[in-house]
Order: sequence, then C-alpha cells, then structure tokens
Amino acid sequence: MVLPDVISRDLRIVFSGTAVGTKSARTGAYYAGPGNQFWPTLHRVGLTPRQLVPAEYQRVLEYGIGLTDVCKVDAGSDRAIANDGFDVPRLLALLDRYPPAIVAFNGKKAGSVVLQRPVDYGSQPERIAGASVFVLPSTSGAARGFWDERHWRAVAQAAR
Repeated sequence: MVLPDVISRDLRIVFSGTAVGTKSARTGAYYAGPGNQFWPTLHRVGLTPRQLVPAEYQRVLEYGIGLTDVCKVDAGSDRAIANDGFDVPRLLALLDRYPPAIVAFNGKKAGSVVLQRPVDYGSQPERIAGASVFVLPSTSGAARGFWDERHWRAVAQAAR
C-alpha cells in the first residue's frame, strides 16, 4: 500500500483519487506534488477552517473528511497507472465498511474507473454505500487546463 487510507465512521465526505502521485509517495503524504491544489482548495471552499499542508493529511478526519485512492499499489500520474493496479472491489468494501455522506472522486479517471462508464464533472446518479457521488476536476498541477472550482464549491455545499 503506497499511502494508508484516512478513514473513519460518519465522515461528511471521502475523497478518492486515482493513485498517489510520485512526490506524494516519496514524501509519504497525500497531495504533496508541486502545483497540486487539493489543500488550498479544501480551505477556499470551506471544507477546512485553515489551509492544511500535506504532512498534516491525517488531520482531515477532524473535519469529517477521509482520503483514499482507487490504486493502492502504485504511484504516478493517471496515465502512468496500469489498469490492473485499480482495485475497485477494495474501494467499495472500504466505503461499505465506513459509509460517508458523500464520495467525491478527485478527477475523471478515478470516477470513470469506479463507475465503469465515462463521467462528467458534478453530481452523479449512482450512490456508493448509500453516499451521494461527485466527480471533481483533478487538483493535480498536471490537470490545470481542466480546472473549475465551481464543482468543488458544489460538493462543499452538499457536505454542509
């Protein structure tokens, strides 16, 4: 496992990425890559009262937030992760065991792998472990061309 799941019962929202990035794997912290907007975005949209830094990733539990990835055996960009590294049954079992109010995929790749279909940003018709499902623009610095914070604001509003 590249990074441990950050999960507990009764969370407002669990964010699932595709896999941790190379820098995150090296530093041992979620969303640590240069240019990644995850931590600033959580604060800007009101999900955390202050901007956390990657090394504080386990503190998200204090704010009703969990973290995981679809692939827990490899690290790198979405393009670099082999399809056989995705473990959707593991993710679904985790969410069944710790059902949050919302499951939010950080990027279309994670959402499409789990939902097994092409996805658009925003609220999805499916539910996972009884949770509402959102697909959000990736916070990765490599995905800046697709960035739109409106979807992040919508999921933050739904989590209130």
